[in-house]
Amino acid sequence: MKSKEAVTFESRLSSTSYFCKDRPLVEISPDPECEVCAIVPVRNEAALLTQTLISLLEQVDLQGQPLAKNRYEIIVFANNCTDESAQIARDFASQHPDLVLHVVERTLPASEAYIGRVRQMLMDEACRRLLSINRDRGVIASTDGDTRVSPTWIAATLSEIAQGADAVGGKILTDRHQRANLEPHARNCFLRGAGYYSLIVELEAYIDPDPFDGFPRHNHHYGASLAVTAQMYQRVGGMPAVRTPEDVAFYQALVRADARFRHSLLVKVTTAARDSGRTAEGFANQLRMWTEMGQKGEEFRVETPLAVESRLRARRRLRKIWQQHLSGYLPKNHDFIRVSKNLGINHSWLRSQLAQSQTFGALWEQVEQRQQTEGIWQQRWSLVPIKQAIADLRVRVNSLRQQRQVPSLVVNRPSPQISWKKGA
Repeated sequence: MKSKEAVTFESRLSSTSYFCKDRPLVEISPDPECEVCAIVPVRNEAALLTQTLISLLEQVDLQGQPLAKNRYEIIVFANNCTDESAQIARDFASQHPDLVLHVVERTLPASEAYIGRVRQMLMDEACRRLLSINRDRGVIASTDGDTRVSPTWIAATLSEIAQGADAVGGKILTDRHQRANLEPHARNCFLRGAGYYSLIVELEAYIDPDPFDGFPRHNHHYGASLAVTAQMYQRVGGMPAVRTPEDVAFYQALVRADARFRHSLLVKVTTAARDSGRTAEGFANQLRMWTEMGQKGEEFRVETPLAVESRLRARRRLRKIWQQHLSGYLPKNHDFIRVSKNLGINHSWLRSQLAQSQTFGALWEQVEQRQQTEGIWQQRWSLVPIKQAIADLRVRVNSLRQQRQVPSLVVNRPSPQISWKKGA
């Protein structure tokens, strides 16, 4: 039985008026051997687009041999450009006829000229094309016009999918030279933020590890490197219709569906580190905010390690309750009271929500929203300067490393043949 999201997606995809000018973005049929449809939204990227295309042209397999060009195609969507981006892409396609590169140039109305809508249109089109050649496990791979993908970007993504992943987030690096030129406070905040979240990922591996997304891994799931099978894309209803951050909203949709998401260290891209971006909530905007904080003398504050660990332990207990629920066992009332108290939410609400949620991902999302509503969690845990949080995290993680040797952190992923649910 199809999910409500899948039915809605199919209805949207079948609408003749959905795509610009009442037709698909790309009318040429895909090669029957195509496994990956890479999409590149572009808005005035004339200075960087050629590097992006070169990186997609020079793809190799995991043994370093050139990747067959009929195994993947690229769709560049130049929307509302006032520079030469579209012509640069067309010239590149002419210079490299062996590369399957489709260039679409459109001027969208103001109501649709935003990255969330453009990426949605591109990923929908990629899904339609893959399904048209019966590639349910074919891969929609998203990057950006200011990003260089690694030589094995496609091959490594396909490898993760072959091992059972439904979706893959690549590690996003920033251009070293551009990063060096950032405003000092913004650069320090960026580097400390990367260190802080890296330690949290390791802490999670000790406290509440994901049986599929094992350590070592990263925490990136953004449009510059985000891949998903056509089958899973359809199941979750496609890219949500939000302005931005559309990639985060899509990741949340995947989590709600208990998709097997892999934060792969093998899949890498390098993106521009600039403080003039295309959206109000992107990386460039974050850099601007950090710069302004430095000018005002404000500190970068984050959750304490104790708060993070408390949440992870509560999530692990709630996951156990969820497993009992799936097995037909009715958890005892004191189990609900205990985990609810730790999370700062009403235990009666949690009990009723457990019965309504179809997946653990959906249940956890409701829990986090409830925490915001009740406000107890925020009152209990004050934010602290990130420098202090990193120091405390290092002490805690080092302690856990001594208790459990690092090799034991590597979680063996289930084979693709085994049915696995994130809540199990």
